[in-house]
Amino acid sequence: MLDYVGSRLEQILFASWQHFSLVVQCLVIATVLAIAVAALVYRSPALTAVANSVSAVGLTIPSFALIGLLIAPFGFGVAPAVIVVVFFAVLPILRNAVVGLTSVDRSIIESARGVGLSRFQTFRRIELPMAWPVILAGVRVSAQMVMGIAAITAYVLGPGLGGFIFTGLARLGGANALESVATGIIAVVILAMVLDLLLVGLGRLTIPRGIRV
Repeated sequence: MLDYVGSRLEQILFASWQHFSLVVQCLVIATVLAIAVAALVYRSPALTAVANSVSAVGLTIPSFALIGLLIAPFGFGVAPAVIVVVFFAVLPILRNAVVGLTSVDRSIIESARGVGLSRFQTFRRIELPMAWPVILAGVRVSAQMVMGIAAITAYVLGPGLGGFIFTGLARLGGANALESVATGIIAVVILAMVLDLLLVGLGRLTIPRGIRV
């Protein structure tokens, strides 16, 4: 195993960087999309129920099946990988964003409106900061989930560590097959831990001390 890693260290590091970059960029896109949708629906109980249902149903879709469906319109490469990772990343964040925004004390919102803040200013300065700890918890859950899904996108030649896993599985029983699979899996787990630590640090920087859990 050590010989395998040592002989391919540069390739492993490059694939790890690609994998990490794919997940982080998709998480940023997913967070923006989820907050935007939550901001549009959280004041309506009916739309909130729809958003929660979509989040729940979306998670039941097999990622491998969705990747296969995207081959026809988008072909192989980065595009289907990004779409799949963003799709699954949005779901936990959207649910938490809706929960976080709806749980903000209405009396605080009314007080903000009473001192002259507009609806947008109230959302930006009061509601979103107070909901952010719950939203960030959703981002952390999403990050762990899509770190594994990003590996599956190697099926459509997406970037990242999935190539090691699929290559090893394709020649299981052959030379270095097990080492290839193990390298991909272990590297994905390490990246997931690193990303979670970074998100914890982000929470320390962005969550006001008074509302930290």
